[in-house]
Amino acid sequence: MTSERKQILLVEDDEDIAEMVTNALGAAGYCASAVMTSDAVRAQLAAAPPDLIVLDVMLPGDNGFDIIDQVRTTHSMPIIMLTALAEVGDKVNALKLGADDYLAKPFNTQELLARIEAVLRRAQQFPTHNRDVLLEFDGWQLDTLSRRLVDPNGSLVLLTSAEFDLVRVLCEQAGQVLSRDKLVLITQQRQVEPYDRSIDTLISRIRQKIEHDPARPEIIKTVRNGGYVFALKVQEVIR
Repeated sequence: MTSERKQILLVEDDEDIAEMVTNALGAAGYCASAVMTSDAVRAQLAAAPPDLIVLDVMLPGDNGFDIIDQVRTTHSMPIIMLTALAEVGDKVNALKLGADDYLAKPFNTQELLARIEAVLRRAQQFPTHNRDVLLEFDGWQLDTLSRRLVDPNGSLVLLTSAEFDLVRVLCEQAGQVLSRDKLVLITQQRQVEPYDRSIDTLISRIRQKIEHDPARPEIIKTVRNGGYVFALKVQEVIR
C-alpha cells in the first residue's frame, strides 16, 4: 500500500459481513464505507466516487447486476462482485455487465484484500500508465495517461478499467496474435484458470463499443486457435 488511502465502497446488506469487511479494509490502510441500496450507491457516486466498489448481488430493491449496469453508464472504477451466487453463469453475467473480478461467499478476507490490491494495481499502475502516450487508429484516440478513449467524432467512449487495459495491450502489440493465456497474464497478472472466459467476455464488451458491426469485427479480430489480434495500424504519439 502507498501512503495514499484509496476509497473503497462496499455494497452489502448483511451487517455482520459489512462490519467484517470494512474493518479488514481499514486495517489494510483503505478508507472504507458501506451502504446497502442502489439509492445509497448513486448518492455516494454523486458526492465522492470511490476508487473501487465491492458489490454484493442479493440486495433489497435493485440487485447487484442492476447496480453494475447503472454504474457503468457513467463511471469506470473497478468493481469486484462479492456474492453467494457461485454459478459460472452468474460470474459470466457479472463480467459481461462490467465487473472486474468476482469472489464467491463464503470468502477469506485476506483473499478479498489481495484481489482488491491486484485490481487497483491493474487500474492505476499498469506498466505504461505514467507514459504520456496517445495511441491513434482509424480516427480513434487512446490516451494512456488519462485512460480515455475518444471516437472519430470526438466523443468519449466509457471503458471499464479492465476493458481499457485490454484495448491498450492489443493496441501496443497491433498486428500480433495474442493468446487468451497471454492476455490474462499481461492484463490481470495471473495464470488463466480452467474454463476462464474472462478475456472473451471483455472482448465482446469492447466490440460493442468500438466496432461498427460487432458480429463482423474489423478492429479486434479473432484468430482461430490463436487468440485475438488488433487488426488496424496504430500510431504512437509521445507528447
